[in-house]
Amino acid sequence: MSVLSPAASSSSSADPFQLERLAEELATRELSHPAQSYPQDGSSHDLPIYTPLSHENPFLSAEKFDVEAFLLSRSHTSLQDLRAELRDYLATLKEELVKLINDDYEAFISLSTDLKGEGERLTGLKQPLGALKSEISLSKTELRAIQDEIMLKLEQRTVIREEKALLHLLLKISESVTRLESLLSITNPSQDEEPVEYEQFKVSATSNTTENTNERSPANKAKHLNRAAAEYTQLLYHASKARSENCAFVDEIQWKIDRIQSSLSSDLDALFASTLSAIAGDAKLSELEKNKILPDLTECIRTYDVLGLWRDAEEILRSEVMRPFIKKTVFTGALSAPHSPLLPHTPFRSSMGSGFSNSSSSMPPRTPFTPFTAFSTQQSAFPSLGKTKSPYSHLLDDSDDPLAKLYTQILRFVERDFSSIMDIAEKVSVKSRSSTDPFQIDTAENGRKRDGLGFDIVANVIWNELGKAIMDDLGGFVFASGRPDEFRKNYEITQAFIRSLEFMAPSAQSVQSMRAHPVYSMFEKRWQLPVYFQMRWKEIVSKVEDALALPVEPSGKPPGTADSLITPQATSVWVALTACWSAEIYIPELSHRFWRLTLQLLSRYRVWLNDVVQDTNYGSLNSVNTINTGKVSEANTRSPTPGLSERPSLEAFSADESLLLRYVSLIADIKTLQFSTMNLWQEEICIMLPEPDELDGDGKSLDALENAVDALSALIRPMSSTVIAVLTERCIVPLNAVKKIRTDLRAKANKQLPTEPHPWITSVLRPLKVFFGLSGKDGIGAVLKTEYLDPWSKQIFENVCEKYISHVSTLKKAEESLRRLKRGPKNTTFSLFGSANPRDVEGRDEERIRVRLILDVEALRKDAETLGIIPGDSEAFVVLSNLVQSNDPPETS
Repeated sequence: MSVLSPAASSSSSADPFQLERLAEELATRELSHPAQSYPQDGSSHDLPIYTPLSHENPFLSAEKFDVEAFLLSRSHTSLQDLRAELRDYLATLKEELVKLINDDYEAFISLSTDLKGEGERLTGLKQPLGALKSEISLSKTELRAIQDEIMLKLEQRTVIREEKALLHLLLKISESVTRLESLLSITNPSQDEEPVEYEQFKVSATSNTTENTNERSPANKAKHLNRAAAEYTQLLYHASKARSENCAFVDEIQWKIDRIQSSLSSDLDALFASTLSAIAGDAKLSELEKNKILPDLTECIRTYDVLGLWRDAEEILRSEVMRPFIKKTVFTGALSAPHSPLLPHTPFRSSMGSGFSNSSSSMPPRTPFTPFTAFSTQQSAFPSLGKTKSPYSHLLDDSDDPLAKLYTQILRFVERDFSSIMDIAEKVSVKSRSSTDPFQIDTAENGRKRDGLGFDIVANVIWNELGKAIMDDLGGFVFASGRPDEFRKNYEITQAFIRSLEFMAPSAQSVQSMRAHPVYSMFEKRWQLPVYFQMRWKEIVSKVEDALALPVEPSGKPPGTADSLITPQATSVWVALTACWSAEIYIPELSHRFWRLTLQLLSRYRVWLNDVVQDTNYGSLNSVNTINTGKVSEANTRSPTPGLSERPSLEAFSADESLLLRYVSLIADIKTLQFSTMNLWQEEICIMLPEPDELDGDGKSLDALENAVDALSALIRPMSSTVIAVLTERCIVPLNAVKKIRTDLRAKANKQLPTEPHPWITSVLRPLKVFFGLSGKDGIGAVLKTEYLDPWSKQIFENVCEKYISHVSTLKKAEESLRRLKRGPKNTTFSLFGSANPRDVEGRDEERIRVRLILDVEALRKDAETLGIIPGDSEAFVVLSNLVQSNDPPETS
């Protein structure tokens, strides 16, 4: 039994659970193992925090104390400890209350003293509050009644104001109707009485329109109608506002509005027609009178624009100006009838009476402008146009073509009579679009259905009448697709005329409207361009097919240069290619068809060449296998040289010569056609083709052409192989003399070593020189000398050397066999060219043969160098040179 010290016993009684010791051990453990104090995943397991009771505790400060929630929040505390804690908190509250009373004791005493007698006073103050509340309620009721009365009066005034505004609007409508009827001199027999306030206005308006003669002058009348038009637009605006209010008055006077509109339109049409007759007709007016009429024309066009009656103005232009000229100019026999000169406006005053003449004018006569003639050779189609000359006018400078004369006369008429009108209309439209009149409304309800906004004189007046007249009266001649030459000329002249007409248009929008016009679409469809192309296709293709059906017979030898075609087939193909893009046949709208025909022509020529190469059978020589293997069989050799044992027949030589001439001509034509076609692309085709995106890109078009040309070039290889085979056969014929070297040397009495080569060595490469024209005469292949002399010479020299090796090997084998036969089977030592015994006759003969072969090979080397061949680069020649200089017997194969 242990005995504790007093200090230990006292500490144990104060801390029965030894919490301080546990806390110290925990702190020591954390300091010694800091990494293991906390979990690896970063989470912590903290002990519950002891929170003493205070005023901030939410359970104690709640309005309703919840015992269960409070006990659950202190579940870590035992009931005894909780009771002690609550008692401590109660003692703390009592201490704070006592402290509060002690600190504010004087204030508490004063408050109790001051509150004596306040209850009676509050009761006295409460009695008048009821009466005051009732008075306030009564005043509020009275004010609400007054407010309702005021609001009712304001609403009544608003209604009255709106009705007054509507009455003012109706008065304005009535005034406008009355004013317009006065301005337009419209009588109203059904109206018995007129308002008093308008009598003076009507009398004034009537006097202005009837008594004043100056009011009826064209200038004042145009302004008069412009004023009426402005008034009419205001009337329509006011009427539309009144109609939105469901006003019956507008329906009552609608017939008057329609009558005003009809009268205004008829007066404006009459004035515009008379002005056009004066300014655009055949009447001769002075320059002063013309300048006086132009403002009237401007006022009329401006009035039409204000009213939105653009199509009515265009109809007047068609009926008064364009249609009479078309009837006199464009008719069935117009192209065969003589064209009368189209006179311009002159500054002289007309001797005839005119409503626009000014008798008081004393202007002296001026020199007249030079009149337009029917046509002038080699002159501009527009010699006196005020605008910039059209870039297409030179296409109409054809004094012998009646259609060009007709188009020129039409263009001069348009320039003379429509240029000023189009300019005025364009200016008015631009100004109207820039500042739209707020009073301008849609007049479709008045029977004026508008197709668009603004004037469109070029499309709706000029081209509408002109296009119909050309299609109806001249269609049989202009659209004559059955005659391609005339059709092409008419199409070019007509397109130049249309472009010139578009050049006169006042704006790009006018050109777009013209091209979008239905008459323009019908006019373009009448050309029947596919029919024209079909006829041209038949014409071009038939000539090519006729030429390809002919045999390949070049006329004479090919020329010495590659600038011209040789065979008629290549010539016909080239003529067809150039015809597709010539100015006499090509039409830009058919560019894709002509491009396809160009590729088809090249493909057809390639097929024909392939057939020619396959049909030309040179199988007896086995030409292709000969070149590929580098060997020529001895059975296929024929000697064209007289004096040799194997002499070919004259027919075989002629056949070879004809074959060489044919293939050389075809190869030269392919090269020339390839160069010319690519040159044609660079100079013409790439310029004439449309934009790249319309033909899948410019690069793709060029690739297609290059592929077609490369397909032609691919046929050169088999023909080159055949030519090389024929020339190789001719060159190896003299090599047959190698077999006779042994007998010739042994038959000679002179046993000395030879010092010169055989004379037939110079004949080995002579066929090659004759072929390329290097012997002083023009050869068959002279046209190919620049491009094919070097490669063909190297290949033929290689083949000759291989054949030479074959002959020398055969000779050495024969000598070795003879030597073995003479010496017997026991002595088989080889000594063909290098016998150890110089007195031996056989040894001397072998040495002479070896020296002769060396001299012949050296002569062949020098002869090859004259052709530009480097013998050292030839493998076969190196083998041949080593073979003739070696004393070793050849290897037996």
